[in-house]
Amino acid sequence: MITIDIPGFKKVEAAHLVLDYNGTLAIDGKLIEGVFPLLKVLGNHLTIHILTADTFGTSKGEVSGINCILEVLEPIVQDMQKEMYVLNLGKENVIAIGNGMNDALMLKSAALGIVVIQNEGASVNTLINADIACSNIVNALELLINPLRIVATLRK
Repeated sequence: MITIDIPGFKKVEAAHLVLDYNGTLAIDGKLIEGVFPLLKVLGNHLTIHILTADTFGTSKGEVSGINCILEVLEPIVQDMQKEMYVLNLGKENVIAIGNGMNDALMLKSAALGIVVIQNEGASVNTLINADIACSNIVNALELLINPLRIVATLRK
C-alpha cells in the first residue's frame, strides 16, 4: 500500500496501480527503457494491473518477470472496460496511469489519475481527466516511489 496525504486535496491510500500498456508503458509494443525496474520496486507496495488491447501481441513477453496482472481487453468500448476495472477494484484504492482516449474514464475514476505525454502523445480528454500530467512514464512511476513529489504538485 502507498499512502499519500495531500493537504487541501485528499488522502490517497492505494493498494492497486492500474496501467495502460501501449503508449504508456510501451512504445510499438516494447517496454520503455527504465520501466521494468521501477515496476519491480512498485510491485512490493502495490498490486500492479496492466490493461491492454495487445495491439502488437508482445505484452505477455514484455512484462514477464514483473509481478503483475495482465488483462487483455475486448476490442470494443475499451474506455468503459478500463473504467469498470478500476471500479471493481474499489476506485478509492487505485492509482491509474494512461495516455489515450480510452484511458480518460479510468483516470477520472481512480483516486489518483496520472496522464503521460510521450511519443504517442496524449488525448486532450484524458489530460483533462487526470490529476497530474507527466512528460514520461519513468517520471510518473518515480512519483509513486517518492510520493512527497505528488504532495508538492497537488497540495492547495
